[in-house]
Amino acid sequence: MSGEGLAQSHAALDRFDRGAPVVLEELVGRWRGSAYPTGHRFDRLLEDYGWYGKEFLSPEAVHPLLFRDRAGVPRPVDPGVAPFGLVQRAPLLARLAGSRQAFAAVRPLLRTNRFAGRLRLLEHRGTVTAALIYDALPIIDVFRRVDQDTLLGLMDMRGVRQPLFFLLRRDVPRPDRWAGADRTA
Repeated sequence: MSGEGLAQSHAALDRFDRGAPVVLEELVGRWRGSAYPTGHRFDRLLEDYGWYGKEFLSPEAVHPLLFRDRAGVPRPVDPGVAPFGLVQRAPLLARLAGSRQAFAAVRPLLRTNRFAGRLRLLEHRGTVTAALIYDALPIIDVFRRVDQDTLLGLMDMRGVRQPLFFLLRRDVPRPDRWAGADRTA
């Protein structure tokens, strides 16, 4: 990461640290994701592949990755079969148009109705806040509130030194309560 990128990453960490903690119940619903550029080698990469956002139904029922299908409808994709290892080892290869086209071609095969993450309260950088723990990947997304309908996320991925930042904006209005009876963590 360049000196400018490190400065942007430190500024993002400062903004993250100033954000209010998020309680689990605030997350219920579907959220639209977007990059929060800091010069990270993964900046905007998910968006280039059609990333839509995340969906939280309960602490045990989370779709960590929603991608748009050909009709533009957000659909859950199994992160465990997504090529994160390749992206981590060869981010420049992942930025090639052919890679994006190949992913678009196989994306329907990666769809799932199974939940692939869970929510927990986690102490991160001295604050207890909501975090998404991926089931099949060494990734934790930690959240801080920007405003009532916007969150700043920090992706902590094993083997990647600098965190990746992203924004989530509430897309589907929040229901009054968690789906189902699964309210305990």
